[in-house]
Amino acid sequence: IEVAPLDSPDLSEILFGAENLRLLILDQVTDPRNIGAIMRSAAAFGADALVMTARHSPEESGLLAKAGAGALESVPLVRVVNLARALGQMKEAGVLLAGLEAGGTTQLAALAGTARLGLVLGAEGSGMRRLTREACDHLAAIAMPGTAKGLRDKEIWADSLNVSVAAGIALFATCREEGAG
Repeated sequence: IEVAPLDSPDLSEILFGAENLRLLILDQVTDPRNIGAIMRSAAAFGADALVMTARHSPEESGLLAKAGAGALESVPLVRVVNLARALGQMKEAGVLLAGLEAGGTTQLAALAGTARLGLVLGAEGSGMRRLTREACDHLAAIAMPGTAKGLRDKEIWADSLNVSVAAGIALFATCREEGAG
């Protein structure tokens, strides 16, 4: 089968196309299965686009498409050369940036009413890079009550979640009233 590459919109097309906006921004997430799962969550919760770097992220492959279960065709994938510059462009367009980080102090639910929101997720292990973190207006953590109930002592806990799971939880927690979910 011979197919044409999917359209990849320019970031400015996404930023100036709607009053309400939900973006997922990935900082060097490299596993195509995770990105496919993130795209599936993005489609389910009505995210407007997935933004990733042109380098240090996988191409749109069969593996990514299979993990995305059709979301690759429905969620615009925007590739940027310089993520720090793209984050600045988003802020200029009125997008509030919330980076997910274990030590974050902002509650995700508090951001649900935000009309133009970008959720920033870093690579597993290393997390967001310094410039990405500094560009965020808020650092938000996903509360994991299991660690507070003593599960840590039973070795059934983790400091963080898989990036695709974290993306789904963040999208659900910040879901707009008029959005899906």
